[in-house]
This record gives sequence, structure tokens and C-alpha cells, in this order.
Amino acid sequence: MEMKTKTLLILYATQTGNALDVAERIAREAERRACTVVISSTDDYDANSLPAEDTVIFVVSTTGQGDTPDSMKVFWRFLLQRNLGSHWLEGIHYAVFGLGDSGYQKYNFVAKKLDKRLSDLGATAVVERGLGDDQHPSGYEAALDPWLSSLWSRLNEIKPHFFPKGPDFLVPNEELIGLPKVQVTYHNVNDMDSRLSTATDFKYLQMQIGRARSMSSGKVPHEKSKPDAFLKMVVKNFPLTRASHEKDVCHFEFEFVSQVIKYEIGDVLEVLPSQSPAAVDSFIQRCNLDPESFITVHPREMENRHIDNNVNTLDVPIKLRTFVELTMDVTSASPRRYFFEVMSFFATAEHEKERLQYFASPEGRDDLYQYNQKERRTVLEVLEDFPSVQMPFEWFVQLVPPLKNRAFSISSSPLAHPTQVHLTVDVVSWTTPFKRKRQGLCSTWLASLDPEQSIYIPVWFHKGLLPPPPPSLPLIVIGPGTGCAPFRGFVEERAVQSQSSTIAPTLLFFGCRNENNDFLYRDFWLSHSENDGVLSEAKGGGFYAAFSRDQPQKVYVQHKMQEQSERIWNLLCEGAAIYVAGSSTKMPSDVMVAFEEIISKESGAPRESAVRWLRSLEKAGKYHVEAWS
Repeated sequence: MEMKTKTLLILYATQTGNALDVAERIAREAERRACTVVISSTDDYDANSLPAEDTVIFVVSTTGQGDTPDSMKVFWRFLLQRNLGSHWLEGIHYAVFGLGDSGYQKYNFVAKKLDKRLSDLGATAVVERGLGDDQHPSGYEAALDPWLSSLWSRLNEIKPHFFPKGPDFLVPNEELIGLPKVQVTYHNVNDMDSRLSTATDFKYLQMQIGRARSMSSGKVPHEKSKPDAFLKMVVKNFPLTRASHEKDVCHFEFEFVSQVIKYEIGDVLEVLPSQSPAAVDSFIQRCNLDPESFITVHPREMENRHIDNNVNTLDVPIKLRTFVELTMDVTSASPRRYFFEVMSFFATAEHEKERLQYFASPEGRDDLYQYNQKERRTVLEVLEDFPSVQMPFEWFVQLVPPLKNRAFSISSSPLAHPTQVHLTVDVVSWTTPFKRKRQGLCSTWLASLDPEQSIYIPVWFHKGLLPPPPPSLPLIVIGPGTGCAPFRGFVEERAVQSQSSTIAPTLLFFGCRNENNDFLYRDFWLSHSENDGVLSEAKGGGFYAAFSRDQPQKVYVQHKMQEQSERIWNLLCEGAAIYVAGSSTKMPSDVMVAFEEIISKESGAPRESAVRWLRSLEKAGKYHVEAWS
């Protein structure tokens, strides 16, 4: 019988980087036990090789409404092939840890589906699947800690060959800590990169961003490093809410300044935000770095670990300050627990070392959450709290959270605005439990831009979860709050299409707190619901707004839907598609329940039939949800 490898395989599927963080932590804990590991993204792994493995640990996140991450789509399609059979993975052991958010209807759906499919293919679970929840006070680590403890205990029992030095062997952290997974090389370059990042040469700007982000250790594999285009603001933040209202929602209009990218309604725009130059300088100074030095960053090969990814690190050096500014979030993101663990090894003050060690321990997890995530402390603030810590730059490159693009639903139609992109942005600000004022990095930066300055904004275009409907398809659209953003684009598009062809009816349900405070795009909706507009009754459409706080009894979009149950049912009978966008907390499930009740009431069928009916709509691609937390 052929001997299977004694290597533990860790496969991760990540959308934002969290699953990669968890996979890295599992790999570190395996190395401490003298276990050899291979870590790979699902899109870099040939699923056909699974039967040759011994044991596979899967770390998978759930995105959107129960969707697999982009990096897992091909892998998952392969696993769903009918010809694989129930013995295909016989003899293979596996474990699944999922990352999700219980605020969403399909909580950790991907982990649950994967667990069932692996079992159906004949594989044996080492431990019960673990489900990390973003909503938990300590985040996903609340579930990860006990799950890992069970995993190592069970693996020791059934797979002792993974641990050649015995079940109680642990490499002291001090011996592993000296090996960051990246290597920074300094170069002697004379002024090759001295041009400012505001240079008008878009190719140069694009190359700068591409170079920096392809070298970043936080790069998520499916991301494109180079921006698709650059935009310039043409309309400064036009307020959509009253100044006294607790939310500050603004309308922005941008123009293409590089090539025009063809996009569709329902698409998503990702923006790379700019960090405060003063904060970037403070970080560089605090770390005793030379901002003018030129560097390249490469993955470091490590004993006991093989990183199986095709990171394309170009050999062209980049200025250190540019690298920090474009790839390392030092001004808004809170560091992970491992950051505190590594800091403890470089703290020279004993009281700082003890506090950092406590934060990094399972016992200190909740206190760390209160200190770190709850307060949204930045990397810079944490470093200021522990002044004795002096870490090599490689560790910062590895551990500082990557500067992430921010995603926004596009709120314009390219038919109505061929050279423009419009966004509806909630300019985020809040106060932490310890009364610190916080602001959203990207929304605050966008709100601060002046069209006169001609700042070039790097952007990427993506398909969202709301595919553009053909003009002949009747629509039932629910978009409370900023969830109305993509549907502004839908209505604009249908308004243009109606000039040359017949369009199907559109029912639109909007919701906000007060008619006078946060009725977003009020004039736009009302103008399109009159005079034969897209939302007018004359065109078979309708616009209905719920103002939840304008009367003693709260009124939400689902209540307005119930009032129009006959019209909704008639449109559904004509083959209408349903589109829902907005907050992920309760709204999508409340809307789904409202549809169930309406279908049951109007058709006279039992509730179970209505549920099946809606499920068939989903399968037919006629029930779309884009929700965010």
C-alpha cells in the first residue's frame, strides 16, 4: 500500500484576508508541534490531487448571501461533479473551519456545504466543523481557540506520524518568532522613483500601485494589483441627509481621467483610499525607518513550511514610504492577536512584555478585544502604547493589516452618464466606548476631496450580486437606506431605455427613518414616479417609501410591501425578478418573510409552498440580494 505524505495540507479560501490569517495561525501552531505543513489558496491547488493527501484542513469564508469566495469557485465546481462518487475521498481525513457573520441569513453556508460534500465523497472528519462568527464579542477567535485545541488533541490520537517528536512536544515560541514570512531587500538606487504620486503619467501611477501591491504580504490572490482606471471628482459631496441627522450620506460624481471602463448597472466600484501623510510619516519615524530607501519584498522560504502560491513579486525596487502608504494600513485598521504576540518578543520593558503576552494568550482574549477591536486602535496607537517595542521592518510588513480597497455599489447608469461613475457614500464616524472619535478611512477621505485639486483616485470595477436586468423583465426592488444606491442606476438606465423601447414595470420600495432627514434622492424618485416615469403607475410601476420613525408605530419596507401585496403578486405572476440591497442585519430575512406571506395570502397556498416558490425563484436567478454589515 502506497505511503501517504506526512505533510499536513492547509487549504484556505478568502475574500478579504481573514481565512488566510486563520490558515497562517494553524500553520504556526502545527510548526510548533514539529509538523510539516503546506499552505495554499484553493485557487492555487489542483482539486484532482485531494485523494493523494493524508489530512486536509480547510479554512473557508462565506461572502455575500452564502456565496463561496472568488478564489474557491473553480475548486467548488470541481467537487460538485457527479462522477466523483461516494468513495473518491475514502481514507482521507479533513477538518473544516468557517468564517461568517451570523447577521446574514446564510451564516457560514460555505463551511457547512463543504463539510457535507467532503463527507458525501467518503472523507472522514477529524473534528466537528468550527464556525467563527464576526458578531461574537471576540470575533472568530472565540470559536477558533477551542476548535484548534480539539484538532491537535484528536490528530495526536489518530495521526501520530504528523508529530514525530511526540504529543507533548512544543517548539518554544522564541525559536519560531525570528522568522518573518517575508524578506525585505534594500537597494542602492539613485532617484529612480523620485516623481510624486500625483504625477499625471497614469501608466507610472498604475505601475507604482501595481508594484507595491503585488509585493505586499497581505495580497489576496484573486485581487488585481494594478487599478483598472483613475477617476477625478467632479461633484463634491452633495449631502443627501440633513446636517442635524446622525448619518451623513453624500452623493459623489466622478469622471474617468484615464481610459473609460465599460461598466454595467449593479456593478461594484472598489476604491483604494489615501492615508494621512502625517500618520504615515509618524509610523515610519516610530519604526526608525528611512522613508527614502528603496526596497523589494519577497516571500521567505521556511523550514517545515511550503507556501504554495504564485505571488508575482517584481524585481523593481520601490520607495519604502510609497510601499507603506499604498499597502500597510497604519491609520485605520486594528492589528490581529498575533501582532501582540510578536511584539512581546521585542518589548524590552518588562511590564510591556507581560501585558503583551497576556493579550496574546487565550485568557487575555476578551481584554484584548476591549482594548483593540472595540476601540478600533490603529497600529500607530498600539505602538505608542508600547514604546519599548522595536521590531524589524519585515515583521511590520507581515503583520500590519493590508490597506484594503473599499467597495461601493455604483449608483449611476453608463447609458445616462457614459464618462462618469456616481457613488452614494455613508461618511462614517462614531465614538468608541472610551469616547475616542473615529472616522471611516475611505468615506472621510472622499468627503475631504476638492474637485479643484484634481486628485486621481485609483479604482477597480467588479461584478456585484445584482446582475443588470433586461428592459423587458418586470422588477420588484427593495432598497432601504443606502441600499437604494444601485437602484438609482437601474431607474436611470430604464429611463434612457424607455425613450426608444417599451420597458417592463418597476416597483421600488425605499425606507429610512424620517421623511425630512434621510429621504435619500427624494426628488429623483418622485420625478420618476410622475409623468409617465419609470416608477409611475402609468407605466405599471410604483414608488413606496417607509419612514420608520415618523409615527409612534415603526413602519419598515416590509410593511409597505404588505400594503401592495396584490400588485407584487401580479408582477410575480408576470415573471418579475426580485432585487434586494441594504443592511445585512435583519432586513433581508424580514423582506423574505414578507414575500412568503404575500405569496401565501394571494395564491391561497400554504406557507411551505410559498417558501418553495421563492427557493425556485432563487435557483432560476430571479431573487438577488446584496447586503453589507
